[in-house]
Amino acid sequence: MLKIAWSSIYNHPLPPKHRFPMEKYDLLPQQLIHEGTVTQQHLFAPRMLTEEEILSVHTLEYWEKLKHLNLSKAEERKSGFPLSNGLVQRERVINAGTIECAHFALEKGMAMNIAGGTHHAYSDHAEGFCLLNDQAIAAQYLLDNQLAKQILIIDLDVHQGNGTAEIFQDESRVFTFSMHGEKNY
Repeated sequence: MLKIAWSSIYNHPLPPKHRFPMEKYDLLPQQLIHEGTVTQQHLFAPRMLTEEEILSVHTLEYWEKLKHLNLSKAEERKSGFPLSNGLVQRERVINAGTIECAHFALEKGMAMNIAGGTHHAYSDHAEGFCLLNDQAIAAQYLLDNQLAKQILIIDLDVHQGNGTAEIFQDESRVFTFSMHGEKNY
């Protein structure tokens, strides 16, 4: 059975008129269930990502700043979100969901994360509504646990997966392929 990572924490409250459409994370599973594409049994609530998993691809300095809500105003602006403990917890759940989806995909052939794809998070900073890089964390998890020998990340977002590319620039076991809009990066 197809497994889809989703949690109510994915829809994090933002200030009124914020440009990021956070409510899509509740609407998408509702629509999939409404149209009969999936049932409630397809959805699973991810666990919390561990610090060890975070530090497999993100720097300790960056994680400490994020965890203690010590990003500068410029760093917070670059993330696109007002920083809060709830937002950091949200990111940890999203990222754990991608690891769990990797396990389901190995077992069943495919899995999905409603809020996955945080490809703008670099090893040492947030960018473009991405604080932690779920693709990189899951890929590194698979490598570290000998669940994969080589990984291909195919990124078909309108924007380049710049954070993922930075994280794996010197890792020959991971190839990142990003197909994105010409004027977007």
